Amino acid sequence: MGAVDELIIDGGPLGIQPLAEAARGRARVTLGARAQAQLAASRQALEEALARGEILYGVNTGFGSLAQERIEGDRLREVQRNLVLSHAAGVGDPLPDPVVRAMMILLCASLARGRSGVRPLVCAQLAGLLSAGVTPVVPSVGSVGASGDLAPLAHVALVLIGEGEARCEGQPGVVPGAEALRLAGLTPLVLEAKEGLALINGTHLMAAEAALVLEELTRLWPAALAAAAMSIDACRGTDAFLDERVHAARGQDGQTQVAARLRGLIAGSQIIPSHLHGDPRVQDPYSLRCAPQVLGAVLDAVGYARGVVERELGAVTDNPLVFAPDPAHTRQVVSAGNFHGMPLALALDTLLIALAHLAGISERRTYYILAASDAENPLNPQLAPVPGLCSGLMIAQYVAAACCNELIGLATPASVANLPTSAGIEDYNSMGATSARKARRALDRVTDVVAIELLCAAEALEYQRPLRSGAGVEAAFAAVREVVPRRTGDRPPAPEIRALGHLIRSGRFGME
Repeated sequence: MGAVDELIIDGGPLGIQPLAEAARGRARVTLGARAQAQLAASRQALEEALARGEILYGVNTGFGSLAQERIEGDRLREVQRNLVLSHAAGVGDPLPDPVVRAMMILLCASLARGRSGVRPLVCAQLAGLLSAGVTPVVPSVGSVGASGDLAPLAHVALVLIGEGEARCEGQPGVVPGAEALRLAGLTPLVLEAKEGLALINGTHLMAAEAALVLEELTRLWPAALAAAAMSIDACRGTDAFLDERVHAARGQDGQTQVAARLRGLIAGSQIIPSHLHGDPRVQDPYSLRCAPQVLGAVLDAVGYARGVVERELGAVTDNPLVFAPDPAHTRQVVSAGNFHGMPLALALDTLLIALAHLAGISERRTYYILAASDAENPLNPQLAPVPGLCSGLMIAQYVAAACCNELIGLATPASVANLPTSAGIEDYNSMGATSARKARRALDRVTDVVAIELLCAAEALEYQRPLRSGAGVEAAFAAVREVVPRRTGDRPPAPEIRALGHLIRSGRFGME
């Protein structure tokens, strides 16, 4: 996955893949002519509303429960600066740089759609930081995912105005915000009316985390399918349950797609027909036989989450919003709630449940392989080269079980627990930022579990030789053997699990 050389913000929606590539590498971010025109028109409409003496939330009023307080014209700059300073209250470990960069890109793109009333200079400042490789230090905890990702975005905004801390490409450690601007050839931004609020009011952290997780999942998913297919032959399972008529009778899209993919991976297997006759087993365990149903449901859930995130990448989630003059509407500046993160929170909570099942059924197949419970399958218990003298891969399954237990906790929805804020004015929050943070950790644990299944299934496939599996499975087996040789005795599995995790993240098992 290479870095994008240039990302042009033109007011249109961003794609998950280009966003992820730009976030993970240094890209020159520029504002297109259309975006600059939209920004200028939006700013003019806001200033005209102010000139008419309109009372506009967050522009000439206080914020949240302090909205009843009016701010006089000579203090409009001061209140915006104070907003950024006061809201930078995050705690916890800093967010990874790609997450912060993705958040900044989404913020810039949202503002550039011309509904937030900020000057083009604000987006230019964001683009300048991104292009110069300046990444604000943003604590990971602090957003309740409703009135925007306030605290994390405030830490980004701090650097724009010459405060806070940042990491600069080519510089060790962190530097003060003012120094980061100097190194980037920029000067501190003086915020005008509405601009501080626009910088911190949006779902950009949630959306950034979700987009990066979904992009990484495109590499994990084919590895998970390859592991499942490899386990079928490693366990001397049947392919009868993959019959396309079975899945047509159910009519679930994801299930049908997964069954077709598994059929393709094991097509041409010599192992399946080798035990077609004389095998007393009538049915395989659910972890094999119901893989299309379980993984298909996962695929459908991922598709739902992806649709929500893709729409969010083209959204404006600021408040209030500024609209062009329209005879059908009396208001140009409208206070509403697009900053509320519930669409993303529910999508992320659903994704977390799906990831837990992706790992859970993988761990069950690993357990079945290591238990060697069927006399019809010539596997050594625990895949130990010399059972008893060697323990084989016994503890690798323990590790998979521990990962699954952690995933059970991570899959507990964050969005169902509401905690009001701002003296009750913000009385129903999404907690989507928590869901996003959990999704990032969950993806790592699922990758570990799939890596363990690949480790065990490849070892078990050795016991089926000289018979070979289908071409797709054999290609996955060869990829595993590039980093992990066959076991001839006990050795630490941890480096091998880690190496297979890197292999999965590299996309070696193909993209879906």
